[in-house]
Amino acid sequence: MSVERVLLASPRGFCAGVEKAIKALDWMTKVFEPPVYCYHEIVHNAHVVEHFKSLGVIFIDDVSEAPPGSPIMLSAHGSPPSVITAARSNGGTVVDAVCPLVTKVHHELKVRSRKGYTVLYVGHEGHEEAVGTMAVAPESVHLIQTTSDIDAVANGPGPFAMLSQTTLSLDEWQHLRDYALEKIPELWLPNRSDLCFATTNRQAALRMLSGEADSVVVIGSGNSSNTVALTKVAESAGVQRVFRVNSAEELPVDLTGSVAVTAGASAPESLVEAVVERLQPHSGVYVNPVTIEDEYFPPPPELREILRSLEVVAKAVFTGEISGEDVTVRDREFAAADVLAD
Repeated sequence: MSVERVLLASPRGFCAGVEKAIKALDWMTKVFEPPVYCYHEIVHNAHVVEHFKSLGVIFIDDVSEAPPGSPIMLSAHGSPPSVITAARSNGGTVVDAVCPLVTKVHHELKVRSRKGYTVLYVGHEGHEEAVGTMAVAPESVHLIQTTSDIDAVANGPGPFAMLSQTTLSLDEWQHLRDYALEKIPELWLPNRSDLCFATTNRQAALRMLSGEADSVVVIGSGNSSNTVALTKVAESAGVQRVFRVNSAEELPVDLTGSVAVTAGASAPESLVEAVVERLQPHSGVYVNPVTIEDEYFPPPPELREILRSLEVVAKAVFTGEISGEDVTVRDREFAAADVLAD
């Protein structure tokens, strides 16, 4: 391998929603005796999942697998209403780590459904976010993956609205939106795009570098929609060699010239550091941020209440005081990367 330089995309890696979910599950492992149960992978990254398995977290695909009274975490991708109800009827503590941006789409679907809209939902069949969202109003929503899917719905009863999975690439969503507007000029669209700002930022950062790159390395798991979207961004930019890897060990040995490196929104920065170290660029690492992300999502409300109660009890026992500080102050003091390195 003879890499001249690494073009490091910025921003890359963990987004605010992933930060929130990882730290929330870490809090759960500290508050409750193991095992803690998590409905689906907390985020789509094998290294993150393995870390929590080592702490006694059990990942399940049906909440009925959790014994009665067990603590249950619901993943960042959002869960169907029936799953949330089943988890709460289990008798234990339930913490929903859904990303606020996914919650926004759930709310939009509820509102459009109540107003009698037929909703075109652009997403990937079988993806957990799509499954959870469409379950909010299954009688009103149609999954859209191709223009022919739009054709099949457009002649039905209106009015029509369009929503989307948050982790899509702009390329795979925009042409479907434009086609739908041609077929249905009165189509309702949200004032702010459903596409996750972090996902869009990562795609923009990679797109800026792709013209200078001989090859692109995207770090992340194959079941991560936004990671796969990054590979498509590089391919659509004309990069001939695009590789998705889980870790530095999967890098091809014949990389040369300029290599652009990025990471999906659920990939730890430690993996990025290991990849750059393995590439050993002769002329160093080039970084040119397209934007600075400083968004912070606090812990889920159920978890905040638990932590606040523990804080009050601890202060009362050890100091005689009965007031506790807002747990978001302490939550802000560490990052998800610290959790995974601990």
